[in-house]
Amino acid sequence: MKAFRSLRILLSISRTTTATPRKPHQAQNFLRRFYSAQPNLDEPTSVNEDGTSSDSVFDSSQYPIEDSHGDSVKKPKEATWDKGYRERVNKAFFGNLTEKGKLKVAEEESSEDDDDDEDSVDRSRILAKALLEAALESPDEELGEGEVREEDQKSLNVGIIGPPNAGKSSLTNFMVGTKVAAASRKTNTTTHEVLGVLTKGDTQVCFFDTPGLMLKKSGYGYKDIKSRVQNAWTSVDLFDVLIVMFDVHRHLMSPDSRVVRLIKYMGEEENPKQKRILCMNKVDLVEKKKDLLKVAEEFQDLPAYERYFMISGLKGSGVKDLSQYLMDQAVKKPWEEDAFTMSEEVLKNISLEVVRERLLDHVHQEIPYGVEHRLVDWKELRDGSLRIEQHLITPKPSQRKILVGKGGSKIGRIGIEANEELRRIMNRKVHLILQVKLK
Repeated sequence: MKAFRSLRILLSISRTTTATPRKPHQAQNFLRRFYSAQPNLDEPTSVNEDGTSSDSVFDSSQYPIEDSHGDSVKKPKEATWDKGYRERVNKAFFGNLTEKGKLKVAEEESSEDDDDDEDSVDRSRILAKALLEAALESPDEELGEGEVREEDQKSLNVGIIGPPNAGKSSLTNFMVGTKVAAASRKTNTTTHEVLGVLTKGDTQVCFFDTPGLMLKKSGYGYKDIKSRVQNAWTSVDLFDVLIVMFDVHRHLMSPDSRVVRLIKYMGEEENPKQKRILCMNKVDLVEKKKDLLKVAEEFQDLPAYERYFMISGLKGSGVKDLSQYLMDQAVKKPWEEDAFTMSEEVLKNISLEVVRERLLDHVHQEIPYGVEHRLVDWKELRDGSLRIEQHLITPKPSQRKILVGKGGSKIGRIGIEANEELRRIMNRKVHLILQVKLK
Protein backbone atom coordinates (compact mmCIF):
# COMPACT_ATOMS: atom_id res chain seq x y z
CA MET A 1 0.00 0.00 0.00
CA LYS A 2 2.86 2.36 0.74
CA ALA A 3 4.28 1.75 -2.72
CA PHE A 4 0.97 2.64 -4.42
CA ARG A 5 0.60 5.73 -2.21
CA SER A 6 4.09 6.98 -3.16
CA LEU A 7 3.29 6.29 -6.81
CA ARG A 8 0.19 8.49 -6.64
CA ILE A 9 2.18 11.30 -5.02
CA LEU A 10 4.80 11.18 -7.79
CA LEU A 11 2.11 11.30 -10.48
CA SER A 12 0.46 14.31 -8.91
CA ILE A 13 3.78 16.12 -8.55
CA SER A 14 4.65 15.50 -12.20
CA ARG A 15 1.29 16.99 -13.28
CA THR A 16 1.33 20.09 -11.05
CA THR A 17 4.98 21.21 -11.10
CA THR A 18 4.67 22.95 -14.45
CA ALA A 19 1.90 24.83 -16.16
CA THR A 20 2.99 24.05 -19.71
CA PRO A 21 1.29 21.03 -21.26
CA ARG A 22 3.45 17.89 -21.59
CA LYS A 23 3.32 15.15 -24.12
CA PRO A 24 2.00 11.76 -22.95
CA HIS A 25 5.31 9.89 -23.30
CA GLN A 26 7.22 12.30 -20.98
CA ALA A 27 5.49 11.03 -17.85
CA GLN A 28 6.37 7.48 -18.75
CA ASN A 29 10.03 8.43 -19.22
CA PHE A 30 9.96 10.15 -15.83
CA LEU A 31 8.68 7.01 -14.11
CA ARG A 32 11.05 4.70 -16.01
CA ARG A 33 13.94 6.86 -14.89
CA PHE A 34 13.15 5.94 -11.27
CA TYR A 35 11.81 2.40 -11.43
CA SER A 36 13.21 0.74 -14.56
CA ALA A 37 16.00 -1.85 -14.28
CA GLN A 38 16.68 -1.86 -18.02
CA PRO A 39 20.47 -2.02 -18.66
CA ASN A 40 22.33 0.36 -20.94
CA LEU A 41 22.82 -1.10 -24.39
CA ASP A 42 26.38 -1.45 -25.72
CA GLU A 43 27.41 0.76 -28.57
CA PRO A 44 27.15 -1.03 -31.92
CA THR A 45 30.38 -2.36 -33.39
CA SER A 46 31.62 -0.43 -36.38
CA VAL A 47 30.99 -2.28 -39.63
CA ASN A 48 32.96 -1.97 -42.85
CA GLU A 49 31.44 -1.49 -46.27
CA ASP A 50 31.68 -5.21 -47.08
CA GLY A 51 29.67 -6.13 -43.97
CA THR A 52 32.58 -7.30 -41.77
CA SER A 53 33.21 -5.76 -38.38
CA SER A 54 36.42 -3.83 -37.83
CA ASP A 55 37.36 -6.08 -34.88
CA SER A 56 37.69 -9.10 -37.18
CA VAL A 57 40.38 -7.45 -39.34
CA PHE A 58 44.05 -7.13 -38.37
CA ASP A 59 46.08 -4.53 -40.25
CA SER A 60 49.76 -4.30 -39.33
CA SER A 61 49.90 -0.64 -40.38
CA GLN A 62 47.73 0.21 -37.33
CA TYR A 63 50.26 -1.27 -34.88
CA PRO A 64 53.70 0.18 -34.04
CA ILE A 65 56.11 -2.65 -34.92
CA GLU A 66 59.83 -1.94 -34.65
CA ASP A 67 61.83 -2.60 -37.79
CA SER A 68 65.02 -4.35 -36.69
CA HIS A 69 66.46 -4.41 -40.19
CA GLY A 70 65.98 -0.76 -41.01
CA ASP A 71 64.21 0.68 -44.01
CA SER A 72 64.15 -1.55 -47.03
CA VAL A 73 66.11 -0.09 -49.92
CA LYS A 74 64.94 -0.53 -53.46
CA LYS A 75 67.61 -2.27 -55.50
CA PRO A 76 68.62 -0.61 -58.77
CA LYS A 77 67.80 -2.43 -61.94
CA GLU A 78 70.66 -4.41 -63.44
CA ALA A 79 71.44 -5.19 -67.04
CA THR A 80 69.69 -8.22 -68.47
CA TRP A 81 72.53 -9.29 -70.76
CA ASP A 82 75.48 -11.42 -69.74
CA LYS A 83 78.38 -9.13 -68.84
CA GLY A 84 80.98 -11.85 -69.51
CA TYR A 85 79.85 -12.34 -73.08
CA ARG A 86 79.75 -8.58 -73.59
CA GLU A 87 83.32 -8.11 -72.37
CA ARG A 88 84.66 -10.86 -74.61
CA VAL A 89 82.92 -9.36 -77.64
CA ASN A 90 84.30 -5.90 -76.89
CA LYS A 91 87.77 -7.31 -76.39
CA ALA A 92 87.68 -9.35 -79.60
CA PHE A 93 86.24 -6.62 -81.79
CA PHE A 94 87.19 -3.24 -80.32
CA GLY A 95 90.32 -4.17 -78.37
CA ASN A 96 91.07 -3.66 -74.67
CA LEU A 97 89.14 -1.20 -72.48
CA THR A 98 90.78 1.60 -70.58
CA GLU A 99 89.97 2.31 -66.90
CA LYS A 100 87.51 5.05 -67.82
CA GLY A 101 85.71 2.74 -70.20
CA LYS A 102 86.97 4.37 -73.37
CA LEU A 103 87.73 2.17 -76.33
CA LYS A 104 91.32 1.64 -77.24
CA VAL A 105 91.26 0.44 -80.83
CA ALA A 106 93.97 -2.04 -81.72
CA GLU A 107 96.37 -1.04 -84.43
CA GLU A 108 95.49 -2.79 -87.61
CA GLU A 109 96.73 -2.32 -91.10
CA SER A 110 93.99 -1.05 -93.33
CA SER A 111 94.08 0.64 -96.63
CA GLU A 112 92.96 4.25 -96.80
CA ASP A 113 91.10 3.66 -100.04
CA ASP A 114 88.40 1.40 -98.44
CA ASP A 115 84.99 2.92 -98.56
CA ASP A 116 83.06 3.66 -95.36
CA ASP A 117 80.14 1.46 -96.45
CA GLU A 118 82.29 -1.64 -96.90
CA ASP A 119 84.02 -0.96 -93.57
CA SER A 120 80.70 -0.88 -91.71
CA VAL A 121 79.61 -4.17 -93.33
CA ASP A 122 82.84 -5.86 -92.24
CA ARG A 123 82.39 -4.54 -88.71
CA SER A 124 78.89 -5.98 -88.47
CA ARG A 125 80.09 -9.39 -89.71
CA ILE A 126 82.95 -9.49 -87.22
CA LEU A 127 80.64 -8.46 -84.39
CA ALA A 128 78.09 -11.16 -85.24
CA LYS A 129 80.82 -13.82 -85.43
CA ALA A 130 82.29 -12.73 -82.09
CA LEU A 131 78.87 -12.82 -80.41
CA LEU A 132 78.24 -16.34 -81.72
CA GLU A 133 81.64 -17.61 -80.53
CA ALA A 134 81.17 -16.04 -77.08
CA ALA A 135 77.76 -17.68 -76.72
CA LEU A 136 79.11 -21.12 -77.68
CA GLU A 137 82.09 -21.01 -75.34
CA SER A 138 81.80 -22.68 -71.92
CA PRO A 139 81.09 -20.19 -69.10
CA ASP A 140 83.70 -21.67 -66.73
CA GLU A 141 85.47 -18.39 -66.24
CA GLU A 142 82.25 -16.57 -65.31
CA LEU A 143 81.13 -18.72 -62.36
CA GLY A 144 80.43 -16.52 -59.38
CA GLU A 145 80.96 -17.28 -55.73
CA GLY A 146 78.99 -20.34 -54.67
CA GLU A 147 77.97 -21.28 -58.21
CA VAL A 148 78.56 -24.82 -59.44
CA ARG A 149 78.63 -26.16 -62.97
CA GLU A 150 75.62 -28.25 -63.86
CA GLU A 151 77.68 -31.37 -64.58
CA ASP A 152 79.25 -31.16 -61.10
CA GLN A 153 76.02 -30.67 -59.16
CA LYS A 154 74.74 -33.32 -56.71
CA SER A 155 71.18 -33.64 -55.45
CA LEU A 156 69.13 -35.75 -53.05
CA ASN A 157 65.41 -35.93 -52.19
CA VAL A 158 64.70 -36.82 -48.56
CA GLY A 159 61.25 -37.64 -47.20
CA ILE A 160 60.48 -37.37 -43.48
CA ILE A 161 57.57 -39.50 -42.19
CA GLY A 162 56.40 -40.53 -38.76
CA PRO A 163 53.48 -40.35 -36.32
CA PRO A 164 51.91 -36.97 -35.45
CA ASN A 165 53.89 -34.66 -33.15
CA ALA A 166 57.16 -36.57 -33.68
CA GLY A 167 59.16 -33.39 -34.45
CA LYS A 168 59.35 -33.69 -38.25
CA SER A 169 58.74 -29.99 -38.87
CA SER A 170 61.28 -28.93 -36.23
CA LEU A 171 63.95 -31.07 -37.89
CA THR A 172 63.11 -29.65 -41.33
CA ASN A 173 63.39 -26.07 -40.05
CA PHE A 174 66.71 -26.81 -38.30
CA MET A 175 68.19 -28.47 -41.39
CA VAL A 176 67.18 -25.67 -43.74
CA GLY A 177 68.15 -22.88 -41.33
CA THR A 178 64.86 -20.99 -41.53
CA LYS A 179 61.19 -21.60 -40.84
CA VAL A 180 59.48 -23.34 -43.74
CA ALA A 181 56.98 -25.50 -41.81
CA ALA A 182 54.73 -24.71 -38.85
CA ALA A 183 55.85 -26.38 -35.62
CA SER A 184 53.50 -26.65 -32.65
CA ARG A 185 52.86 -28.82 -29.60
CA LYS A 186 49.48 -29.76 -31.03
CA THR A 187 49.13 -32.89 -33.12
CA ASN A 188 48.52 -32.79 -36.88
CA THR A 189 50.18 -29.41 -37.28
CA THR A 190 51.38 -30.17 -40.82
CA THR A 191 48.41 -30.34 -43.20
CA HIS A 192 50.27 -30.83 -46.50
CA GLU A 193 53.71 -31.64 -47.86
CA VAL A 194 56.24 -28.87 -47.15
CA LEU A 195 59.52 -28.39 -49.04
CA GLY A 196 62.78 -27.23 -47.45
CA VAL A 197 66.09 -26.88 -49.35
CA LEU A 198 69.64 -27.19 -47.99
CA THR A 199 72.53 -26.29 -50.35
CA LYS A 200 76.11 -26.81 -49.24
CA GLY A 201 79.02 -26.74 -51.68
CA ASP A 202 78.10 -28.75 -54.76
CA THR A 203 75.32 -30.70 -52.98
CA GLN A 204 71.63 -29.82 -52.62
CA VAL A 205 69.30 -31.76 -50.30
CA CYS A 206 65.52 -31.27 -50.61
CA PHE A 207 63.54 -32.16 -47.47
CA PHE A 208 59.85 -33.05 -47.76
CA ASP A 209 57.97 -32.73 -44.48
CA THR A 210 54.79 -34.83 -44.54
CA PRO A 211 51.67 -35.00 -42.34
CA GLY A 212 51.69 -37.45 -39.44
CA LEU A 213 51.06 -41.05 -40.48
CA MET A 214 49.10 -43.72 -38.64
CA LEU A 215 48.67 -47.33 -39.69
CA LYS A 216 45.04 -47.69 -38.55
CA LYS A 217 42.01 -45.56 -39.31
CA SER A 218 41.37 -45.11 -35.60
CA GLY A 219 44.49 -42.94 -35.47
CA TYR A 220 42.94 -40.16 -37.52
CA GLY A 221 42.11 -37.19 -35.31
CA TYR A 222 39.65 -35.35 -37.57
CA LYS A 223 37.62 -36.04 -40.68
CA ASP A 224 39.98 -34.35 -43.14
CA ILE A 225 43.10 -35.97 -41.64
CA LYS A 226 42.29 -39.25 -43.40
CA SER A 227 42.66 -37.80 -46.90
CA ARG A 228 45.85 -35.95 -45.95
CA VAL A 229 47.47 -39.10 -44.57
CA GLN A 230 46.47 -41.11 -47.64
CA ASN A 231 48.14 -38.51 -49.86
CA ALA A 232 51.30 -38.78 -47.76
CA TRP A 233 51.34 -42.57 -48.13
CA THR A 234 51.29 -42.30 -51.94
CA SER A 235 54.59 -40.34 -51.99
CA VAL A 236 56.57 -42.59 -49.61
CA ASP A 237 58.35 -44.56 -52.38
CA LEU A 238 59.25 -41.46 -54.43
CA PHE A 239 62.15 -40.25 -52.23
CA ASP A 240 65.82 -41.21 -52.53
CA VAL A 241 66.19 -41.45 -48.74
CA LEU A 242 63.33 -41.97 -46.29
CA ILE A 243 63.63 -40.87 -42.65
CA VAL A 244 61.25 -42.65 -40.28
CA MET A 245 61.05 -40.56 -37.11
CA PHE A 246 59.35 -41.09 -33.76
CA ASP A 247 59.34 -39.50 -30.30
CA VAL A 248 61.65 -41.70 -28.22
CA HIS A 249 60.76 -39.93 -24.96
CA ARG A 250 57.06 -40.66 -25.41
CA HIS A 251 57.90 -44.22 -26.46
CA LEU A 252 59.75 -44.79 -23.18
CA MET A 253 57.02 -43.19 -21.05
CA SER A 254 53.93 -44.70 -22.72
CA PRO A 255 54.54 -46.86 -25.82
CA ASP A 256 51.94 -46.58 -28.56
CA SER A 257 51.21 -49.79 -30.46
CA ARG A 258 50.32 -47.81 -33.60
CA VAL A 259 53.77 -46.17 -33.64
CA VAL A 260 55.54 -49.51 -33.10
CA ARG A 261 53.46 -51.03 -35.89
CA LEU A 262 54.42 -48.18 -38.25
CA ILE A 263 58.16 -48.52 -37.49
CA LYS A 264 58.12 -52.28 -38.04
CA TYR A 265 56.02 -52.02 -41.19
CA MET A 266 58.48 -49.58 -42.81
CA GLY A 267 61.50 -51.62 -41.69
CA GLU A 268 60.45 -55.12 -42.70
CA GLU A 269 60.64 -54.88 -46.49
CA GLU A 270 63.69 -53.42 -48.21
CA ASN A 271 63.33 -51.10 -51.18
CA PRO A 272 66.28 -51.41 -53.62
CA LYS A 273 65.66 -47.92 -54.98
CA GLN A 274 65.46 -46.25 -51.56
CA LYS A 275 67.54 -46.07 -48.39
CA ARG A 276 65.69 -45.88 -45.08
CA ILE A 277 66.98 -44.68 -41.72
CA LEU A 278 65.37 -44.63 -38.29
CA CYS A 279 65.61 -41.42 -36.24
CA MET A 280 64.87 -41.35 -32.51
CA ASN A 281 63.90 -37.75 -31.87
CA LYS A 282 63.68 -35.68 -28.65
CA VAL A 283 66.62 -37.42 -26.94
CA ASP A 284 67.19 -34.23 -24.92
CA LEU A 285 64.05 -35.04 -22.87
CA VAL A 286 65.34 -38.50 -21.87
CA GLU A 287 67.08 -38.32 -18.48
CA LYS A 288 68.65 -41.81 -18.49
CA LYS A 289 70.59 -42.09 -21.72
CA LYS A 290 71.00 -45.85 -21.23
CA ASP A 291 67.33 -46.25 -22.06
CA LEU A 292 68.09 -45.13 -25.62
CA LEU A 293 70.18 -48.26 -26.16
CA LYS A 294 67.21 -50.41 -25.15
CA VAL A 295 65.05 -48.73 -27.78
CA ALA A 296 67.76 -49.22 -30.41
CA GLU A 297 67.96 -52.92 -29.55
CA GLU A 298 64.18 -53.19 -29.87
CA PHE A 299 64.30 -52.24 -33.57
CA GLN A 300 67.75 -53.53 -34.56
CA ASP A 301 66.46 -56.63 -36.36
CA LEU A 302 64.60 -54.64 -39.04
CA PRO A 303 66.55 -55.10 -42.31
CA ALA A 304 65.22 -52.07 -44.21
CA TYR A 305 66.89 -49.53 -41.90
CA GLU A 306 70.46 -48.85 -42.96
CA ARG A 307 71.36 -46.51 -40.09
CA TYR A 308 70.00 -45.44 -36.70
CA PHE A 309 70.31 -41.84 -35.44
CA MET A 310 69.54 -40.34 -32.03
CA ILE A 311 68.79 -36.65 -32.51
CA SER A 312 67.04 -33.60 -31.12
CA GLY A 313 65.45 -31.72 -34.00
CA LEU A 314 64.65 -28.72 -31.83
CA LYS A 315 68.08 -28.20 -30.22
CA GLY A 316 70.24 -29.75 -32.93
CA SER A 317 71.82 -32.57 -30.98
CA GLY A 318 73.05 -35.29 -33.38
CA VAL A 319 71.79 -33.41 -36.45
CA LYS A 320 75.33 -32.79 -37.75
CA ASP A 321 75.99 -36.53 -38.19
CA LEU A 322 72.62 -36.96 -39.91
CA SER A 323 73.33 -34.05 -42.25
CA GLN A 324 76.75 -35.44 -43.20
CA TYR A 325 75.25 -38.86 -43.91
CA LEU A 326 72.66 -37.31 -46.25
CA MET A 327 75.37 -35.29 -48.04
CA ASP A 328 77.30 -38.50 -48.71
CA GLN A 329 74.22 -40.16 -50.24
CA ALA A 330 73.72 -37.43 -52.87
CA VAL A 331 74.09 -38.47 -56.50
CA LYS A 332 75.15 -36.45 -59.53
CA LYS A 333 72.13 -34.74 -61.04
CA PRO A 334 71.18 -31.09 -61.62
CA TRP A 335 69.72 -29.07 -58.79
CA GLU A 336 65.95 -28.78 -58.80
CA GLU A 337 65.74 -25.56 -56.73
CA ASP A 338 67.56 -22.23 -56.80
CA ALA A 339 70.42 -22.30 -54.30
CA PHE A 340 70.51 -18.56 -53.59
CA THR A 341 66.96 -17.20 -53.67
CA MET A 342 63.60 -18.58 -52.60
CA SER A 343 60.91 -18.68 -55.23
CA GLU A 344 57.72 -16.72 -54.76
CA GLU A 345 55.73 -19.91 -54.22
CA VAL A 346 58.03 -20.94 -51.36
CA LEU A 347 57.71 -17.51 -49.73
CA LYS A 348 53.92 -17.65 -50.03
CA ASN A 349 53.89 -21.04 -48.37
CA ILE A 350 56.13 -19.75 -45.56
CA SER A 351 53.75 -16.84 -44.89
CA LEU A 352 50.84 -19.29 -44.55
CA GLU A 353 52.82 -21.61 -42.27
CA VAL A 354 53.89 -18.76 -39.96
CA VAL A 355 50.32 -17.52 -39.50
CA ARG A 356 49.07 -21.08 -39.00
CA GLU A 357 51.68 -21.70 -36.29
CA ARG A 358 50.53 -18.62 -34.36
CA LEU A 359 46.93 -19.68 -34.86
CA LEU A 360 47.64 -23.05 -33.25
CA ASP A 361 49.45 -21.36 -30.36
CA HIS A 362 46.58 -19.04 -29.41
CA VAL A 363 43.42 -20.94 -30.44
CA HIS A 364 42.67 -24.30 -28.90
CA GLN A 365 40.52 -27.42 -29.21
CA GLU A 366 39.10 -28.18 -32.67
CA ILE A 367 38.77 -24.56 -33.85
CA PRO A 368 42.14 -24.14 -35.67
CA TYR A 369 41.64 -27.43 -37.53
CA GLY A 370 38.30 -26.31 -38.93
CA VAL A 371 39.52 -22.89 -40.13
CA GLU A 372 39.96 -22.53 -43.89
CA HIS A 373 43.16 -20.55 -44.48
CA ARG A 374 43.53 -18.64 -47.76
CA LEU A 375 46.17 -16.37 -49.27
CA VAL A 376 44.20 -13.62 -50.99
CA ASP A 377 46.80 -11.03 -52.03
CA TRP A 378 50.58 -10.94 -52.46
CA LYS A 379 52.03 -7.71 -53.78
CA GLU A 380 55.50 -6.14 -53.81
CA LEU A 381 55.23 -2.38 -53.32
CA ARG A 382 57.45 0.29 -54.85
CA ASP A 383 59.30 1.02 -51.60
CA GLY A 384 60.53 -2.60 -51.47
CA SER A 385 58.02 -3.76 -48.84
CA LEU A 386 55.62 -6.66 -49.18
CA ARG A 387 51.84 -6.61 -48.76
CA ILE A 388 50.26 -9.93 -47.69
CA GLU A 389 46.53 -10.42 -47.15
CA GLN A 390 45.14 -13.67 -45.75
CA HIS A 391 41.60 -14.72 -44.86
CA LEU A 392 40.63 -17.06 -42.03
CA ILE A 393 37.21 -18.56 -42.79
CA THR A 394 35.30 -20.26 -39.96
CA PRO A 395 32.24 -22.52 -40.38
CA LYS A 396 30.36 -21.26 -37.28
CA PRO A 397 29.66 -17.76 -35.87
CA SER A 398 30.70 -18.93 -32.40
CA GLN A 399 34.13 -20.00 -33.69
CA ARG A 400 34.51 -16.68 -35.49
CA LYS A 401 33.80 -14.85 -32.24
CA ILE A 402 36.44 -16.89 -30.38
CA LEU A 403 39.03 -16.36 -33.12
CA VAL A 404 38.46 -12.60 -33.20
CA GLY A 405 38.52 -12.21 -29.40
CA LYS A 406 37.23 -9.33 -27.32
CA GLY A 407 37.65 -6.16 -29.32
CA GLY A 408 39.84 -8.01 -31.85
CA SER A 409 42.47 -8.82 -29.21
CA LYS A 410 43.17 -12.42 -30.26
CA ILE A 411 43.42 -11.90 -34.01
CA GLY A 412 45.51 -8.80 -33.29
CA ARG A 413 47.96 -10.77 -31.18
CA ILE A 414 48.24 -13.48 -33.84
CA GLY A 415 48.86 -10.85 -36.52
CA ILE A 416 51.52 -8.93 -34.55
CA GLU A 417 53.58 -12.04 -33.75
CA ALA A 418 53.27 -13.39 -37.30
CA ASN A 419 54.21 -10.03 -38.83
CA GLU A 420 57.36 -9.75 -36.69
CA GLU A 421 58.50 -13.25 -37.64
CA LEU A 422 57.83 -12.68 -41.35
CA ARG A 423 59.98 -9.55 -41.20
CA ARG A 424 62.86 -11.53 -39.71
CA ILE A 425 62.56 -14.34 -42.24
CA MET A 426 62.20 -12.17 -45.35
CA ASN A 427 64.50 -9.37 -44.13
CA ARG A 428 62.18 -6.66 -45.38
CA LYS A 429 59.11 -4.69 -44.34
CA VAL A 430 55.94 -6.77 -44.39
CA HIS A 431 52.43 -5.33 -44.33
CA LEU A 432 50.27 -8.20 -43.07
CA ILE A 433 46.46 -8.11 -43.17
CA LEU A 434 44.39 -10.87 -41.55
CA GLN A 435 40.60 -10.97 -41.89
CA VAL A 436 38.25 -13.40 -40.15
CA LYS A 437 35.20 -14.31 -42.19
CA LEU A 438 32.22 -16.59 -41.85
CA LYS A 439 31.72 -19.34 -44.43
